[in-house]
Amino acid sequence: MSENEKKSERTETMIEVEVLEELVDIEEYSKTGKKPPKAKRYVIKIDKEKYTVSKPSMTGREILVLAGKNPPERFQLNQKFRGGHVEPIRLDQVVDFTQSGVEKFTTIPLDQNEG
Repeated sequence: MSENEKKSERTETMIEVEVLEELVDIEEYSKTGKKPPKAKRYVIKIDKEKYTVSKPSMTGREILVLAGKNPPERFQLNQKFRGGHVEPIRLDQVVDFTQSGVEKFTTIPLDQNEG
């Protein structure tokens, strides 16, 4: 085997190493219009509180439980995007924090009564 063939073979077997950011605040990336990079941890905003999570996606149910909204079936979770667009999130729906434009989350009790 020639020296060039050996180099080519070594190059093909190299594994790409992905560099992860340590901590990414998705609201800050949304404000700048940038897509959040993959990270070890993400800061997400639910209502007016910030939470740090160690995975790039969560279900609507997991987000509500994280925010202390129990039982989660009694709350509506909404996802706010850059520019003001709001979408409801189902309990079993997976939210990807690396998606471009995700700004924050809001919750609304489903059993609101007029006082």
